[in-house]
Amino acid sequence: MGDDGVGIRVVQQLQREYRFPKDVEIVDGGTLGLDLLPVLEGRSHLIMVDAVETGKEPGTCVRLAGEELPIALETKVSPHQMGLKDLLSVARLMGQAPGKMVLIGVQPGSIEMGTELTHEVSLQVETMKGAVLKELSGFGVQCRPVTRAVNVCRD
Repeated sequence: MGDDGVGIRVVQQLQREYRFPKDVEIVDGGTLGLDLLPVLEGRSHLIMVDAVETGKEPGTCVRLAGEELPIALETKVSPHQMGLKDLLSVARLMGQAPGKMVLIGVQPGSIEMGTELTHEVSLQVETMKGAVLKELSGFGVQCRPVTRAVNVCRD
């Protein structure tokens, strides 16, 4: 749904461009909602990437953590975001919520049906990817860029 697809774009770039330690899992949560509960089990940290309603200009990036998260998820951007709020609530009730949770978000410009991001949001994909890498580094995670083979032809 338009800019609501920003999270998967960031996830796909991270999967394509970096290698992560085996204890780091990059997951497209999409519309899974409560089906993600087993993924949270035993996790100490969680970084979510999504469109989030902030009331700011489209394309404005935010970092929300701790108690800011439930408040930010009160205003749902799309149907799956309510699933995210429910997921975090159930995880807390079951004692499975990660101790540290961060949301890297962007104010959407449009959540109309479609697969394209608005210009303002597409400009923030790199910023959001960098924010995720910074969070991971702050958690002590070493991410290695994928090295691309160079094909050199000699006469």
